[in-house]
Amino acid sequence: MPAERVREVVEGNRDRVIALFRIAVGVMFFAHGAAVLFGIFGGDPANPGHPVAFGSWPQWWAGLIEFVTGALVTLGVGMRGAAFVASGAMAYAYFVVHQPLGLMPHQNGGLAAALFCWAMLVLVFIGPGAWALESVLARARRSRRVAEAA
Repeated sequence: MPAERVREVVEGNRDRVIALFRIAVGVMFFAHGAAVLFGIFGGDPANPGHPVAFGSWPQWWAGLIEFVTGALVTLGVGMRGAAFVASGAMAYAYFVVHQPLGLMPHQNGGLAAALFCWAMLVLVFIGPGAWALESVLARARRSRRVAEAA
């Protein structure tokens, strides 16, 4: 395939691939939060099969942030703000919980926190891509205004 055609295919599908990335990262983040809060999908990684105690610091609050921001990122509603909060939460988790146990993520158990931190930060900058619920709602509002004006 010539380089020009490859570039055309890549650019033509950019927003859809970004959307798939957003949805995949959001679902995984949401599922991790659900596991921590409700004990599903294997439960809290620190205590498999069980949810963390309600209100316990920082695990329950981290689970709540993961659950809510993961849902927002997945749906593409308030995505940039939610991804920013999620990125910050994962940076906190990495530097406060994991990094004191070793320098590198694969040594200190912080690989997921580091990857989620960077993935969410990338989403802040690249946006939600295609299929974001926020875009669908904005298009519906615009078409309603056009119809009302006519």
